[in-house]
Amino acid sequence: MEREIVPRYDDFDAGHGRDHVETVISQALTLAQYYPEVDRCLLLVAAAYHDLGLAYGRKEHHIHSARIIRQDERLRQWFGEEEIDTIANAAEDHRASSDHEPRTIYGRIVAEADRIIDGETIVRRALQYGLKHEPGLDREGQYRRLTEHMREKYDYGGYLQLWIPESDNAKHLEAFRQTLADEEAFRLLFDTIYNSIHT
Repeated sequence: MEREIVPRYDDFDAGHGRDHVETVISQALTLAQYYPEVDRCLLLVAAAYHDLGLAYGRKEHHIHSARIIRQDERLRQWFGEEEIDTIANAAEDHRASSDHEPRTIYGRIVAEADRIIDGETIVRRALQYGLKHEPGLDREGQYRRLTEHMREKYDYGGYLQLWIPESDNAKHLEAFRQTLADEEAFRLLFDTIYNSIHT
């Protein structure tokens, strides 16, 4: 994982780099303590592979991540077909905009670990993504794009779902919603991060 899988994240945008996958792995293993039935090895692999599909674009990256897992012959040294299927399903089910609940506890843990709900981190990652994929937008264009995305995903009624009650994400999500509702506070957060990236 450390030598061959995690380094692949170096090729992704700043919001999905090596530090992101390392955080997801760490969070997943922390959440696993509440579920003694969870095989830590399966969970580690699912967390490590969860975003590898970004190499084929963002829209269906979760599907490509699952395909990469199923096609990785080296995994068969350690796991049977049923275990590989569990790992692949967990990676495929992690996406926040998924139209269905994760099929297994592995998928729920990876999805929850991937929800790094910290206002500054959320805005920074979203802005880095926007600057890379829509570089023609000026500051105001980036602000409008980012604000619309934040409301669609994180606001009350947004598509983000939380799956693990033992996680601190619900508390952090409520705090971020308060910031999002305060236009002045949210604009200050955006401007601070935008300026730090452009200095």
